[in-house]
Amino acid sequence: MSKPVVVNIPHQLGRAEARRRIDDGIGRLTHQFAAMGETRHAWDGDILRFAVAAMGQEVTGSVDVREQEVVLQVVLPGFLAMIASKVKGRIQKEGQILLEDKRRS
Repeated sequence: MSKPVVVNIPHQLGRAEARRRIDDGIGRLTHQFAAMGETRHAWDGDILRFAVAAMGQEVTGSVDVREQEVVLQVVLPGFLAMIASKVKGRIQKEGQILLEDKRRS
């Protein structure tokens, strides 16, 4: 049984800058996961669709980049669905770091 995790991450970057940061971040993430399994991702307008397959499991999802928020949806299969609340917290934290407005620091 799979379970979707949805995370809304507000930002003040505008759509273009948020998308650029996500594109850079997905490149680093893909490189990290490539050693463990297969990764796929592709943009469809301002929506990034992705899949990561490792150890017989596939995690799929999308990142919808909007003007003032990013909506991330991840579908966790099988046993990973049992830790959905922990995964959601981690996604929220990492997403906020990625989209943090460095000019305000």
